Amino acid sequence: MTVKGNGFEVVFGRPAKVLAEAPGRVNLIGEHTDYSGGYVLPTAIPQKTRVEIAPREDRLIQVMTANVRGGAQLSFRAGEEARRGLWLDYVQGITAVLRSRGASIPGFDARIASTVPLGSGLSSSASLLVALARALRSMLGLSIDDVEIARIAHAAEHDFVGAPVGTMDQMAASLADESTALFIDTRTLAFERIPLPPEAELLVIDSGVAHQHASGDYKTRRAECERAAAALGVPELRDVDASVEPRIASLPAPLDRRARHVVTENARVLAAVAALRAGDLGRLGELFDASHRSMRDDFEVSVPAVDALVESARAQPDVFGARLTGGGFGGAIVALVKRGRAASVGQAVVEAYARTPGRRATVLVGGPVP
Repeated sequence: MTVKGNGFEVVFGRPAKVLAEAPGRVNLIGEHTDYSGGYVLPTAIPQKTRVEIAPREDRLIQVMTANVRGGAQLSFRAGEEARRGLWLDYVQGITAVLRSRGASIPGFDARIASTVPLGSGLSSSASLLVALARALRSMLGLSIDDVEIARIAHAAEHDFVGAPVGTMDQMAASLADESTALFIDTRTLAFERIPLPPEAELLVIDSGVAHQHASGDYKTRRAECERAAAALGVPELRDVDASVEPRIASLPAPLDRRARHVVTENARVLAAVAALRAGDLGRLGELFDASHRSMRDDFEVSVPAVDALVESARAQPDVFGARLTGGGFGGAIVALVKRGRAASVGQAVVEAYARTPGRRATVLVGGPVP
């Protein structure tokens, strides 16, 4: 018998009808601001999630992924979605949300393959959700634009899966590209693409410490932001203006620190957009550094391993700035590096990190920005 691999036709015995993809993302700046109605500035990374799909004549939905150890194939019936606490919930979330919006979902077979690292703060889940939503849009001929795709993906992750994420990840997976930064107002979902500077490139390094958005720490931070907003008498921390800002220091700990991070991080995003437009890499690097300090000290979402990576990157002469990227409690860092130097800087940082027993980092993005 000839082994042909685990492609769609091998698994399901027929060819796929639709192929769709969506990228992961790295957030340049604007962390934990999206669920407070604030500003964010992500960009796409080369790693993508790929979904192949073909309709069935019954209501059975079969999904296979090679990204779970040992491979996995699970199924459910359209219209009978029920959260199981498994990766299949992301698929069920998309079909449930589409049905709630009037789409008729038939049975289908799907194969998922992703190069976006899991648990690295690079939006592997949003990449999957958007890729699947795109595949179903094509297969079913749905009239849904890319912003609506992001809304559907967010509803699937937030409402069905139960992860208290904001809208940045899904917007980035649906709308970002690798040559621009996607400036998003997460309250209105208005967005603008801003060219990345040709004199610099991005370096993204995975710390090897995985995180999970549905876990308690992330939920706690979101709840703290909501409590801080209520104490300040505003709908969301996005609404804190000059008249309210002095009251932040009077909030009980740790709400004072949480609010200070969100308010200053929103300001840093706006400053970063101005720096990008001006081509001021020094200023942009300073904002990266300040953002990391705020995430470490005020929002308290960094961990020692990530701090070590950031400090090692900042010590390199060709690095303008570095910071934790993503929700925190592990994950990856992003550094702004002089063009042509990301590969050598990445190697030096990874080697320094590995000198501590038990630590192993991986360079995920380290080539020139197109």
